[in-house]
Amino acid sequence: MYSDDDRQRQNGESDKSDPWRPPFVRDFGRIIHSASFRRLQGKTQVFPGHESDFFRNRLTHSLEVAQIAEGIADRLNEVYAKDLSNEKIDSRLCAAAGLVHDIGHPPFGHNGERALDVKMREYGGFEGNAQTLRILSRLEKKARYDEPVDGDRRAGLNLCFRTLAAILKYDTEIPIERSEAKKPQKGYYSSEATIVADIKYKVLAGKPLPDGTKFKTVECAIMDIADDIAYSVYDLEDSLKAGFLTPASILATDDELLKRVAEVVTEQLKDEIGETVSMSKVQATFVAIFSDIFTSEEPKTPDAGEERQQDDIINFIKAMRASRDLNMDAGKRVELSSELVHEFINDVELTINEEFPALSRVNLVKETRIKVEILKQYTYLSTIYSNRVKLGEYRGTELVQDIFKALEKDNGHLLMPDDVRKQVQDAGEDKALKARHICDFVAGMTDRYAIEFWARLRSDSAESIFKPI
Repeated sequence: MYSDDDRQRQNGESDKSDPWRPPFVRDFGRIIHSASFRRLQGKTQVFPGHESDFFRNRLTHSLEVAQIAEGIADRLNEVYAKDLSNEKIDSRLCAAAGLVHDIGHPPFGHNGERALDVKMREYGGFEGNAQTLRILSRLEKKARYDEPVDGDRRAGLNLCFRTLAAILKYDTEIPIERSEAKKPQKGYYSSEATIVADIKYKVLAGKPLPDGTKFKTVECAIMDIADDIAYSVYDLEDSLKAGFLTPASILATDDELLKRVAEVVTEQLKDEIGETVSMSKVQATFVAIFSDIFTSEEPKTPDAGEERQQDDIINFIKAMRASRDLNMDAGKRVELSSELVHEFINDVELTINEEFPALSRVNLVKETRIKVEILKQYTYLSTIYSNRVKLGEYRGTELVQDIFKALEKDNGHLLMPDDVRKQVQDAGEDKALKARHICDFVAGMTDRYAIEFWARLRSDSAESIFKPI
């Protein structure tokens, strides 16, 4: 499952650590101690951090993804022990991939991403997965190359090739130019194309990929599933806590939203399951999840009209209280989340690739895959698209674009920290490189830092010049 080439580091540095700290464990440590990982605590997941200490942010979400990914790997190693023989999946490597899978997200969630993409449209755009690879392989200030690679000596955290492979979800180089109407393609920037080529060469032992095969390692597939599980379950839990959703409101969802969820789920899963997900399928999914909450006792006298009516009223009141309790009772929410995560982990399957073990396939069984996607898309469409959340996001979009506009002006580099200022200056007349350096700086901001930085540019009140930039 793993070779010496997998464990080789990006810039060729030889591992001379203690035997109890193998290379993938060292990578896990480098990630934990990196500035980019710490900054995830200040980036929004669904609800802004200032609203409540309860809600998840990008850091706590990433920790949950890492734990679920490690759990999936441990279970697969147990269930498929005979197929794997002694070549077990490295669960710590899967956890490392979970920790960094969102490290490339800018402030203010997807709206921050869209705002940066608008500003970078002429220069390859902005895409969160591509930015994750760029941070790990370029921007983190841990190591350098002896000689420049594509004109850049930075080697980021200098992780092992197999660790970098574990976050390559999309095997596509993002084109520099695209039409106005197109969304940013998911993949990696051309500035990291040489690094990606090195990753593939090392992980595949120099063998070419078969025609039509995409490069996605078993650890990356595990991380991807863990992300979907965490997203679908814990964003729902946060939405229940916030009161944006209740079991009763979910089961009473109008046809318009049910139709949108069904259409999006069908589109997302068209390459995996190749079938249409209906509105009734969406409804049935939530009925199954919340059925225990609304189960009521049969009336003792079904034929007694008035008494039966009284029983129906009592059962209805009980059901409404049960729905309310799931919002108010943390214990019940945690129990529901725990049951769902356990169910989903147990429905992960492994198919060994004999020729390329690193590319062994990991997937959820079909019915569970549909269930996870329904939960994920329903929460996204009903909560993240709500007017209350959108008002906050709109502010973030305008703010990110405003900061970028100020920094891209002729003397905009003077507003930036010294190390970034030098990079922008060294870019000279290369507009694309200059814009990418500015984009890297803005994308690395936390929500709070972005607000404070913008306040220095636009606020009516005086901002201290003694606070570091």
